[in-house]
Amino acid sequence: QAQLEESGGGLVEGGGSLRLSCGASGSAFSTYARAWFRQAPGKERMFVAVINWSGTQTYYGDSVKGRFTISRDNVNNTVYLQMNSLKPEDTAIYYCAAAPFMGRGTNEYRAWGQGTQVTVSS
Repeated sequence: QAQLEESGGGLVEGGGSLRLSCGASGSAFSTYARAWFRQAPGKERMFVAVINWSGTQTYYGDSVKGRFTISRDNVNNTVYLQMNSLKPEDTAIYYCAAAPFMGRGTNEYRAWGQGTQVTVSS
């Protein structure tokens, strides 16, 4: 079964940067839109960013616009989330997901990674 796997999370000071990666097994999801969501303790999973299969279209959640950048390397079947100017409120588990079409709702995605923790200290 095709899988998604996130990496790159960790602890960073406010104002710092992290880059998350989401790899996929083989060629799975190579023609799918890929997205990042995040879930803070006690809160719902929220949309962060999405990129289409070719990398030519991206959309961002309002809270990360201008600070985060989503990109993809289709040769290595990996999607990235560059996070700059991190704030304590960015602290969450970050999940990558794949779907045939771009969307912002969790119910539009059936393939998910296991998540990676990002903690931003104040």
